[in-house]
Amino acid sequence: MFKKILLPIDLQETELAVKALQIATDEARKHQAEIYVMTVLPGYGLPLVASFFPDQAMKEAMKEVAKVMKRYIRDNLPDDIVTHPVITEGNPAEQILRQAKKIDADLIVIPSHTKGLTQVFLGSCAAKVVGQAKCSVMVIKGG
Repeated sequence: MFKKILLPIDLQETELAVKALQIATDEARKHQAEIYVMTVLPGYGLPLVASFFPDQAMKEAMKEVAKVMKRYIRDNLPDDIVTHPVITEGNPAEQILRQAKKIDADLIVIPSHTKGLTQVFLGSCAAKVVGQAKCSVMVIKGG
């Protein structure tokens, strides 16, 4: 049923992703699926803001995040599951939706730290992904 699972995580809050990682791993094993482990770097946004940073800054940040991502996958995902690291830059919800479309994901397993209804109505990343995704989305609440 699921062949491509997208697992977006925040590498600075990996404890939030523990449950989501376990569920994605279980689903991947059950369906012989691949897991695309994704993280999104916040972008500079406006060109005016970007002009204050050296051109090399984002490239260096991406290299460092790639090292952390590789270590995270090695330490947290079993060897019997095919994994793909994905690192993008920009708005998290938009990037997750774009990546899901790009890989033709069957399932997005997204951790959420939404504590109350107010945050959902204000537009959490998970809520945006659920509302706009073209595939199934499983929201895993932390805590």
